[in-house]
Amino acid sequence: MQDHFTGQATLIRGSLLPRAEERRALQHDHERRLAALARLVAAAAECGLRADSDRDLVLLASDEVSLLEGTGGAWAALGDAIRELRAVLPIRTLEDYGFPAVAEDDVETQNPLEESNARLRRIGGGVEAWAFAAEADGSVYKFYLPREGSHIGSEFVFRRGEETTLSAEAGLGDYRALLEKLLLVHALGGMASEVVAVTPEGILVAKQVIGETLAQGDDVSRLLPAGLIEIPSRFLRANRDHPRLFFLEAVNGGETVRPYLVADLHARNFVRGADGGLHVIDLVAAPWPAAMTARETLLADWLERVRRDPRASALPGARDEEL
Repeated sequence: MQDHFTGQATLIRGSLLPRAEERRALQHDHERRLAALARLVAAAAECGLRADSDRDLVLLASDEVSLLEGTGGAWAALGDAIRELRAVLPIRTLEDYGFPAVAEDDVETQNPLEESNARLRRIGGGVEAWAFAAEADGSVYKFYLPREGSHIGSEFVFRRGEETTLSAEAGLGDYRALLEKLLLVHALGGMASEVVAVTPEGILVAKQVIGETLAQGDDVSRLLPAGLIEIPSRFLRANRDHPRLFFLEAVNGGETVRPYLVADLHARNFVRGADGGLHVIDLVAAPWPAAMTARETLLADWLERVRRDPRASALPGARDEEL
């Protein structure tokens, strides 16, 4: 299939749920994109380029360092890394999606996404993104706007807790965190998602299968995605609904398992799909702070045990309700 706006290949159309092999391909794409961004960050550092944020690197044009690549070495590697990212995260304009252009510096004060256009019908909007349904097939397009200059999306920040081992508070994120969030939504069996573009203004565009929204306040606490592990209250307090531990398994042969804190799993972040099941569409997350917890004996021990057995209690040989 071809995307109606860009003509590029897509596995998402309207309410159709991708097959299992297509979902694996989409997750592989998410992982490739994150790996490409990590390589670009490392290559830029080798060339002495210290970006204020990863936004500066995400928006590099494919020919940005063409004059320096001929010197070989680190500059040639940087050129390769830029083109690798552009292959999996192309730059597209707002006009491609039917919106008026705005000056790059005005995107936060003159939101170009306030209104629907002839090709996209607005269906929602929040702090992080504005959601539209394509008139052609109903697919959802989410436009994540930069905030406070270089930030985008949300991510948990960890601190030492006063009454718990850790405290996690959602704050402003970056492009890496947003790309990881979309990967986690997909890996949790959420509505299939593609990252389709970034605009010159830094707006990240993602595409999702459409579903039926739930009523505000519906209790989904017993319907959370499989693979999420409840975190004992003695270890963590978070300022978002249903904080859970999730071990992300890679499909591309890279780092095989990595723990994340996942939360903000309330009713408005779920939809009912064409299969009748509930699928998460949004969340707040962050990689588990292994460096902060390595010397916390009880927590580190629980993390290792729960990785093998999701039902493991906070203390060996005891049930959490008895503690």
